[in-house]
Amino acid sequence: MAEEKETMVIYNVPLRKAKTVAYTHRAEKAVKVVREYVMRHTKSTEDKVWIDTKVNEALWSRSIQKPPTHIKLKVVTFEDGLVEVSLPEEQ
Repeated sequence: MAEEKETMVIYNVPLRKAKTVAYTHRAEKAVKVVREYVMRHTKSTEDKVWIDTKVNEALWSRSIQKPPTHIKLKVVTFEDGLVEVSLPEEQ
């Protein structure tokens, strides 16, 4: 079997755009901002980006009204185009 090539990059994603919506929708917007940021930097489509549940919990950790201002993410891109987003091990 051939080995599958993958690339791993750590991004520090700014979530300032999540503060532009009503305070009752900020965590939802933060998830969308993360997805859009990863799609833009990996040149992938929306259905190819998989966000880990730990990332979702980190975005929702301070409730819906106060998501973090930025988050550090580990992004792994596989050869078939699938992109996996997770927290780095150091967090």
